[in-house]
Amino acid sequence: MSFISFALDQYRLPVFEVDDLRYQPLGGWIITDISRDMLACLDALAMADDVTNGRAPFEPWSSENYEVSFTPDGFVFRNEWVEGDEARYSVPEIREALETYWRFLAALPERRQLVREYHPELPEWQADLLRWEEKWGRPHPYRGRLF
Repeated sequence: MSFISFALDQYRLPVFEVDDLRYQPLGGWIITDISRDMLACLDALAMADDVTNGRAPFEPWSSENYEVSFTPDGFVFRNEWVEGDEARYSVPEIREALETYWRFLAALPERRQLVREYHPELPEWQADLLRWEEKWGRPHPYRGRLF
């Protein structure tokens, strides 16, 4: 069982609960910066895998709200708009949180009102995985492990 869990609120937006308040900033970053964007979650998972395996992330994290870095020493972020909203976590902590969040996103019911042009015959998570792999020209490092 993970130290963080996710659900949807009455507006169908992600919310989280943590066992330890130390993880409150991490949950806030995930539901704010990644939100329901599976491609962003795939990017974060790949960056966490890169640093786990001693490589620099394949690209800097892009965000309008946070300064973020994935390093072999851990995951660090700072909210650009909220003073004091910053934290550092170990690579295993960020991986566990991101893997839990991916499972949450992939399990959400399809949003039938949205029209998808890219592989509409596939579940959204599978279509986004294919889009990610096409964009970066490589298999996602979690393929065969998490999906």
